[in-house]
This record gives sequence, C-alpha cells and structure tokens, in this order.
Amino acid sequence: MYPYIPNTKDDEQRMLEVIGVNSVEDLFSDVPSDVKLNRDLDLAPSMSELEVASYLTKLSKANSTIDDLTCFLGAGAYDHYIPSIVGHITSRSEFYTSYTPYQAEISQGTLQYIFEYQTLICNLTDMDVANASLYDGGTAIAEAAFMACNITRRNEIVISKTVHPESRRVLKTYAHLQGIKVIEIEDKEGVTNIDELKENVTDKTAAVIVQSPNFFGIIEDIKAVEEIAHSQKKTMLVTSVDPISLGILKSPGSLGADIVIGEGQPLGIPLSFGGPYLGFMATKKAYMRKLPGRIVGETVDVDGNRGFVLTLQAREQHIRREKATSNICSNQGINTLAAAVYLTTLGKEGLREVAEQIVQKSHYAFKQITKSGDYKPLFDKPFFREFAVVGSVDAEEVNKKLLEEKILGGYPLEKDYPQLKNGILYAVTEKRTKEEIDKLSSVLEGIKWRIMIK
Repeated sequence: MYPYIPNTKDDEQRMLEVIGVNSVEDLFSDVPSDVKLNRDLDLAPSMSELEVASYLTKLSKANSTIDDLTCFLGAGAYDHYIPSIVGHITSRSEFYTSYTPYQAEISQGTLQYIFEYQTLICNLTDMDVANASLYDGGTAIAEAAFMACNITRRNEIVISKTVHPESRRVLKTYAHLQGIKVIEIEDKEGVTNIDELKENVTDKTAAVIVQSPNFFGIIEDIKAVEEIAHSQKKTMLVTSVDPISLGILKSPGSLGADIVIGEGQPLGIPLSFGGPYLGFMATKKAYMRKLPGRIVGETVDVDGNRGFVLTLQAREQHIRREKATSNICSNQGINTLAAAVYLTTLGKEGLREVAEQIVQKSHYAFKQITKSGDYKPLFDKPFFREFAVVGSVDAEEVNKKLLEEKILGGYPLEKDYPQLKNGILYAVTEKRTKEEIDKLSSVLEGIKWRIMIK
C-alpha cells in the first residue's frame, strides 16, 4: 500500500516549476547552511494505513486506564460517574460539529444549551451572570485576575498557596507580561494563613484569590477571607470552587465572592488524559461587561417566540483589540454541553447525593488508612473529597507498590510542597466502593512491612 502522502515525484516537480524553483532545498535558501541538518531525519520508513492502525493499537495496549485500575488520584481531575445520557447527547452530530454561534438564526440549538449552562452555573454559585466558559480551571484563575485588575485599575493579585499549584503557575505566566504583581500567601496547617493575608492586602490589591475546598481538599474559611479582602475599598474576592461540593456547601455568592471560578471537569467530563476540560466563571451583574468571552441572552423573535442571541461578545474578534476583555478565541462548547446535561440530569437532589456520598466515602477511607498509625493525617481540618496523609515510606515508592495491585495511588505532595516529605493526597469519589477502599487500606498497611523486610 502506498504511503499516506499522495504526491508523486512528477507532482512535486510540477509544483516546483509553478513557483519557479528547481528543488525543495531552494525553498530554504535563506537558511544558513551551517544550521541545517543536511541529512534525512532518523525516522522509520513510512507505513500504510493498515500498518499504522495496527501499530497504534499495540501501543495503546501498553497503557493502563481507570477501566483497568481503581483510581484514588485526584489533584484537579477526578474519576466521577458520568450518566450515559451525557455521552449520548454530546455525540450527536449537530453538537460535536458546531462552531461559534455567530448567526443566531441558524444556531438556536447551540445558543440555547449555552444559555441553559450559564443559568445552571449561576444557580450553582449564587451569582448573577456566567459566561460561555473558559479553557480550564487554571486559565479561569488568570482571566479572573485580569478581570479584577481591569475593574479596580490595580495591578497586584494576592493568592493563597493552597490554590492548585498548576493554576498558580498559569497565573504567574499570564501576569508576567501584563505587569501584574502576584503575591503568594503561605498556608498554615493546610489552610490560608489569615495573619499573613491581612499583612499583604493593601489599597494596591486588585483581588484576593482563594480556593475552597483547597488543593489539600480542606474547606477554607471563605467568610474570614472575604472580610479581609473587602476591608480595602474596591478589592475583589475571587473564589475557586469545586462544583460538586456546592451540592452541600454554602454557595460562594452567599459568602461574599465577587467572581467565582472553577474547573468543570467533575460535571460529566471524562479524564481524557488531562483534557480538554472546562473553566467556568460567574460574577455579579455590576461586572457583567468585564467578563471575558461571550454571554448568551434570551429574547423573542418577530413572531413573539422564545429565542437566543449572543448578548455580549467583548473579545478581540468583535471589537477593537485594545477594548477586548480577553483574547479567548473559543469556549469549550462540547464540554459546556456535557456540564449542562450532567447538571440537568442530576438536579438539585442528585448533586447533593453525589456530594454526600463523596464526603461519607472519603471520610471512611481516611479513617481506614490512618487507624493503624502507619499513616498519619497531615492536617486536622474539615475536608470534602481529598485528604493528605504522611508515612515513613517515600510517596513514589508507595504508588509503585499500589500499582502492582492495580490501584492508582494518590498525588505525591512533595512535588509542589517540598516541606511535605512523604505526603500523599488521596481522592475518593462516589464511584469508590467499600471493598475498593478496604483494599487500598490493606495494601497501604502491608507496604511498610514489605519495605522493612527488604
């Protein structure tokens, strides 16, 4: 079978003649010869479609997925149950081939599900308005920081170190070239150090950013943080939340948040090797025109029928670049739909039940793992889905042993918090059974003794 690229030598020669050069090398004549490779790339010979399919199938079988392993790994991406209706609807061709709904008259379906998604996010967060979505939780934090700086005309952001480390790195990357100063607040016993926060919030602070439940899974005292943030005129409170936790926890809007953001992956979106995911953002009506991206609104047509339109489109493709709120070029359309279907399917009671199961199962796992004393709690604070423990064995070594038992272990905290040596962050979702949790506890208990015997 012939290689995939169909151009023959005659085809190549005719193309070269049309553009007036003798060889492909002539196309790169401006590149100095001493920086050219001057040899063929060290690649395997081309393969047919049949050979490629066979090779990729063989390669894929080398991977282990959550279908093969029992997952206790979280740290921002979670193994939740996804109702079958989510995949059924998102796989319909009219949705997965959709693009930006510029023409309302031919995009009513897309506009409606975005409108419904926005409404659901507002109900969940207790905020007035939500946008059509962001790329993921990390970029949502960066966009919220930009938004706060834009509103307050200030250029300092104060963020807790209990916010997801990757999100903080994204914020620093975005802020660097925008001239925004990022001040990080240390944690104290797994939560934001309130005393240090007080010292660093000034009349130059555009926003205070905190995450709850935070990266360690602990529920932060948002009200205390809110009082500090709002003690300075104009300073905004940005709260990053786990959407599932809002099934049982107080809404960020009721606690005084000005902007609410988060990662929407738990809302019916599969792990997918790390993405694409969904960043959500909601705010008060007063700040609506400063939201990045798009906002879909409801209207009526000439016949009085319900319809949907892009109400606000404050981005660079629609208005002068210098007046755009953000350079976001797309919303995560399919993931937005998945989140809307998931939330609609579960409803208030279903979301609450998922959250309650998570709390019960995660606390059961915590008790089972720590009861022997071989693994001790890193923090003594209320938690939702995740909890951190520490033992005498290196976290990476623990995870290797767990993997031998087909268990995907927790997140080694030393990667991002060097002071937490041997610390491991475990996540427990509603999918985990008592038998799976008991097996995790049993294997963990045996790891110490196997290491000692060696």
